[in-house]
Amino acid sequence: MVSFKARRREPELVPPARPTRRETKALSDIDDQHALRYYETVIGFFRRCTDQSAVDNGPDDPVQAIRAALAEALVYYYPVAGRLREDGGGKLVVDCTAEGVAFVEADADVRLEDFGEPLLPPYPCVEELLCDAGDTRDIIGRPLILMQLTRLKCGGFVIGLHMCHSIADGYGMIQLMVTVAELACGAEAPSILPVWKREILSTIHSPTSIITQPNPSYQPLLNSLDYESESDDVMLSTPLDEMVVDYFVFGPTEMRTLENHGRGHLAHPATTFELLTAVMWRCRTIALGYKSGQPVRLMLTMNARGRWNRHTLIPWGYYGNAHFSPIAELSVDELCRQPLVNTVELVRRTKLSVTKECMESMVETIASLRQRPCADPARTYEVCDTKWIAAGNGLNFGWAEYVGGGIPVAGDLTSKLGSDHMMCKNQDGEDATVVSMLLPRPAMERFRKELAVWLNKQHEKNLIIQSAL
Repeated sequence: MVSFKARRREPELVPPARPTRRETKALSDIDDQHALRYYETVIGFFRRCTDQSAVDNGPDDPVQAIRAALAEALVYYYPVAGRLREDGGGKLVVDCTAEGVAFVEADADVRLEDFGEPLLPPYPCVEELLCDAGDTRDIIGRPLILMQLTRLKCGGFVIGLHMCHSIADGYGMIQLMVTVAELACGAEAPSILPVWKREILSTIHSPTSIITQPNPSYQPLLNSLDYESESDDVMLSTPLDEMVVDYFVFGPTEMRTLENHGRGHLAHPATTFELLTAVMWRCRTIALGYKSGQPVRLMLTMNARGRWNRHTLIPWGYYGNAHFSPIAELSVDELCRQPLVNTVELVRRTKLSVTKECMESMVETIASLRQRPCADPARTYEVCDTKWIAAGNGLNFGWAEYVGGGIPVAGDLTSKLGSDHMMCKNQDGEDATVVSMLLPRPAMERFRKELAVWLNKQHEKNLIIQSAL
């Protein structure tokens, strides 16, 4: 892979382009989870368009255009230009101070094609495309966005973003960046106006309240908080420098092979996410060597917008955290000895469990847990479908097109213990899904072998893209 050093200028603060309201806003109970007190990392690669009309209408310097558009976007998203602090009881609020977000201008002597064709993670020298976020768990009194924009020799550029997860989820981050793209193309206002309304995902509760009837989808999480009996998970005891991350690419050929394992036995055709999650969970469980009778859990991070909006109260334009994480639980024996179709059906049922009533109960449960010690639940595999990041043309600038990116294994590594499903093109130019997996080194070797059996590719190397941390 190519190796390079980015030439960075000093960070600067970009405030809103015009005066904004000075006020204090409360976050929702979903925002205020201790598990979300970190900076999430997103990266996007952009190619300058070759169409002459697009070139003529585009700016000479993308950095100046995007910096100006970011300042204009912060007029609408003015809480993002503020700072978080802890109010009474340690609850987070945002002071809308208009201090601005951090912005770093950079240059790198590489071209887009140097990152590989097709463009797939792991991206070489990815840390050179991200500004220094410092302690990614320190979110109080700091800029809520830290952005680096790196010009490339070919005229393309890379946007590397650290964004405080307490202020927005992945969908909200992309909604903000779509606004930046629109304004950089000359739009007078965002096509989607941002909505705050964090009270819709909050509940009035006592800090010492006890949930007597927790939502069934969160009962496994409450069970996992019994730390004395949950202290034997190798995923939680292995130092990060003794782990490796691999990316596994599943194109049409691989998906047909996996589908054949359940063909004729599923009541409904499985989605790519359902099938891959079922297979990866089983392979991961075996690779980590959990004992046969131990409980293992699958946590699905579900976006409550979009098609789910038929039964939720989340308005269009809401950019706060609007994701819920229902959990399925089985013993190791139950998971690994049942037919694959049973696991696929369990994944599907867990997804569909997020109803309006379920979400309301989950908000209450999450609020009650805020005062509990913060720890990762043991033997839990968290999976998030982020393929929508690459869907559509929302991130295109008109004079520059989005060609790849997603959530790299960089920045806050402790938040990368699960898997992200991302959209990509495989070596044959076909639409494919790439799935990240972070495991201790010995477990990764076992995982590869287990997955190869499911794919009938014991000797196939093109599936795996290795990247040692």
